Amino acid sequence: MSYLLKVDNAIKTKVDAFRERITGEAEDLVANFFPKKLLELDHFLKDPILNVVDLKDIHSEINLTVPDPILLTNSHDALEHQNAKKRKLDDDAGDGNCQVAGTKVFVMPNGMMRSNKQLVDLIEKVKPEIRTLIEKCNTVKMWVQLLIPRIEDGNNFGVSIQEETVAELRTVEGEAASYLDQISRYYITRAKLVSKIAKYPHVEDYRRTVTEIDEKEYISLKIIVSELRNQYVTLHDMILKNIEKIKRPRSSNAETLY
Repeated sequence: MSYLLKVDNAIKTKVDAFRERITGEAEDLVANFFPKKLLELDHFLKDPILNVVDLKDIHSEINLTVPDPILLTNSHDALEHQNAKKRKLDDDAGDGNCQVAGTKVFVMPNGMMRSNKQLVDLIEKVKPEIRTLIEKCNTVKMWVQLLIPRIEDGNNFGVSIQEETVAELRTVEGEAASYLDQISRYYITRAKLVSKIAKYPHVEDYRRTVTEIDEKEYISLKIIVSELRNQYVTLHDMILKNIEKIKRPRSSNAETLY
C-alpha cells in the first residue's frame, strides 16, 4: 500500500531510526528504570525529612513584628480623631461598603520575608522526581502508540490492551502535572497570607493560617512522593503482565489456524 503515499527514503530511514530509539529507551525504562525508581522512592519515604513527628518542627518564623499602638495624649486630638473616624464609617455605610483599612506597607522592616526553608528544600527534591515521571511516561506512551497496528475488523483484543495502557500512561502524566500546579498554588497562597500579615499585623489568625498552610503542604509533599512510587509500581506491573499483547496485539493467520 506504500504506492498510495510517496515517502522520501531518507526521511523514512530517519523515522525508522527514531522508532528503534524510542523502542530501546521504552523497553529499558519498563524493565530496569521503573523498578529501580520505585525502590529509590520507597527508600526516600523512610528518610527523616519525610517523617517529622511533630509538625511544629517545620514551622517557619514570621519575622514581622506587631507595631506599638498609637496613643493620643491630647484630648482635643482624640476627639477630632473619633469624629473623623465616625464620619468615615458613616460615609462607608452610606456607600454600602463598610471596610476596615489596614496598614500601608512600603517596605518590610526586617528585609525580605523568607519562605519556609525546610519546605523549599523538600520541594526542590520532589520536583525533579515529578518531572522525571512525566518525561518517562511520555516516552513509554509513544512506544506503545507506535506498536498499535492499523485498524481492522476483528481480532482487536490486543489493541484494546494497548489503548488501555496508553490511557493509563496519559492519566499518570496528568496527575503528575497537577502536582506541579499544587506546589505553585502553595507559594501563591502563602505569599498572599504573608501580605495580609504585613497589612494587618495585629490579627493573629493570619499568622496561624500560614503555619496551617505549611503543615498542609508538608503532608501533601509526602503523599506526592508516595503516589509517585505507587505509579511506578502500577505501570511496571501493568506493562509486564500484558507485554505479549502490547508488543504483538494480533496473532498471525498461521497461529489462528493451528
